[in-house]
This record gives sequence, C-alpha cells and structure tokens, in this order.
Amino acid sequence: MSYSVSRVQWQQAAPLLKDIREKVFICERRIPKKIEFDRNDNSAFHMLVCDDNSQKPIATGRISSTGEISRIAVVMEFRQASLDKVIIQGLFRIAEELLLNEVYIYSPLESVSYFSLHHFYPVGAVFMEAGMPKQRMACAIKTALADANQAKYYLNH
Repeated sequence: MSYSVSRVQWQQAAPLLKDIREKVFICERRIPKKIEFDRNDNSAFHMLVCDDNSQKPIATGRISSTGEISRIAVVMEFRQASLDKVIIQGLFRIAEELLLNEVYIYSPLESVSYFSLHHFYPVGAVFMEAGMPKQRMACAIKTALADANQAKYYLNH
C-alpha cells in the first residue's frame, strides 16, 4: 500500500477530514455530529493520509497548540496498515515544532493499553465524556520522539 501523509489546515482540507471522521466517529461509533465537529478544528494542526492509488482520504488526527491530541481516525479498510502510528508520530513532530514538552489525549478506557505502547501514561481519574468512560493520558515529547525519529516516511506541507 502506498499513501501520502500531509499536514493540512482545516480551512483548506475540511471536506477530506470530515469525510474520514464522519465514517469513523459518526457512522461507526455513533458520536453525535454536533459533538464531533467543534470550534477547535479551526485552530488545531491536522494530519491527513490519502491513499496514493485512489487519492481518497483514509486517516487523520489533530493536535492543539496546548498539546491535546484528538480525533485520530483511520477508515476501517485501512486499519491493518498501522496508519494510526503514522498519524501519532506526525503529531509528535508538530508538538516538537511547537516547543511542547508534553502532549496529552483523552483516551477511551478500552484504548488505554494501546496508548501506553506509545509512551502515554494515565493522569488523574477516569471520567465520562459523551457517554463514554475516558482517561487523560500524557506523554513526554522527548521520549516519544525517540520512536518517531526511527519512522521511515516523509511529511508533506
């Protein structure tokens, strides 16, 4: 499989980013549309992965200037390709450019062990959001970049 990874702005890439997130979050996970798309989209830094053969958008994620990673989504038929890791590593690189020491994510409880594999650790108590139990998890950028710098792909701007 061949794909392109890009850093994009919401204002230019919103239709592509929305396509992925609607498939994953609204259709699959039944997250209400009014919750999925928020005012943070305009100011966040977004990653977009497109399939080189079809040119279709297949994965995305975002990071805020404060270090919150969110909206990591991979279209179902491409989940075996580990594109989630590509997105996370790209977001770590953006965090480094923003001179952040740490990033954080509000992980669904069933994904805590997954994010632990990416050097995230639990912070605080479990809480409810949109009817789902979540755990805040943080990750030191210095630690995360040790893995990210070994990745063999290139980011387009």
